[in-house]
Amino acid sequence: MGEAIDVNGTRMWVERHGRGPDVLLIAGLSDPAEAWQAQLDGLADRYRLIAFDNRGAGRTPLPQGRLSVPLMADDAAALLRALDVPAAHVAGFSGGSLIAQELALRHPGLVRSLVLMSTFARSDAYFRAMTGFWRWMVEAAPSPRAMLEAFFLWVYTPRAHADGTVERMIEEALAFPHQQSVEAFQRQLEAFETHETLDRLREIAVPTLVLAGEVDRATPPSLGREVAEAISGAVFEVLQGRPTSPSRRSLTSSTPASTPSGERSTGAAEGAVGNRTQVRSCARPARRRRRDGEPPRTRCETPDARGRPGESEHQLTTLAVFTAWRCARGRSGWRWCCPCRTSSASRCRC
Repeated sequence: MGEAIDVNGTRMWVERHGRGPDVLLIAGLSDPAEAWQAQLDGLADRYRLIAFDNRGAGRTPLPQGRLSVPLMADDAAALLRALDVPAAHVAGFSGGSLIAQELALRHPGLVRSLVLMSTFARSDAYFRAMTGFWRWMVEAAPSPRAMLEAFFLWVYTPRAHADGTVERMIEEALAFPHQQSVEAFQRQLEAFETHETLDRLREIAVPTLVLAGEVDRATPPSLGREVAEAISGAVFEVLQGRPTSPSRRSLTSSTPASTPSGERSTGAAEGAVGNRTQVRSCARPARRRRRDGEPPRTRCETPDARGRPGESEHQLTTLAVFTAWRCARGRSGWRWCCPCRTSSASRCRC
């Protein structure tokens, strides 16, 4: 169910699906709430999922003045409060992961846990050169299709181009009705370019899972590792042979038209990894020295590699990601629970 809600001085479009623990889904550059459609459809039987259009994407208007990641994090916080959600598990992809970082730093009481996918704490020279090219490309491309064909070179693997996935996504993109202007694209991009949280990430105290794609060109694993190493107790996993993280499977993401008056395009990005890979990471977490005071991570008792009948691989993977909760063990304090098949913190099997 979608609706527009007045929050933080803007009219924000939000989608809500399902029942259960609250999970806030924060999309990245240009992406509307539909970027999480696979999760909204596939996980609503066990979670209350909240997805929304960031400022300048989809149905949420672009503000006057400078757009910034802290402002978008305040939007997310105001949205949770408007929906009477006391705290939520938060998952962010790409630019959405930057917003999730700031949300946890600026409004820590609203965040129960974090999943940061294709993330970084500060941009590097390569990233700035890449995004500088994107700013030029969105203005210079002769058509929306040409813009997508060029932009998707950064998003999709050669296999996705060869097997027809990219062409199918371009067709879906060109049919998306909610246009993003070139100005909105560039202002969102500028906000993400100037993101800087490395010196503050140590303040994040909630369980955090950082995911990186092995062949992700825009946000390579080295950037995600830097984030994970800065957050006490964070778990870092690399999805082998993938460019992006699980939320990008069969999703709709918007990309602006090449001219302000042109028809805006949308697409979906490749990157789902099967449940088998995620369970393997769960059963055999990455080895690293435990920091002082950090609780031990434990193995799942029953990592169900088959899942429920009818569940697709991307649903299972995202389920594994969203169930990286903490479990209470009496007076002994919190203990880590690896991503396994449980429906709430109270049922987490550590």
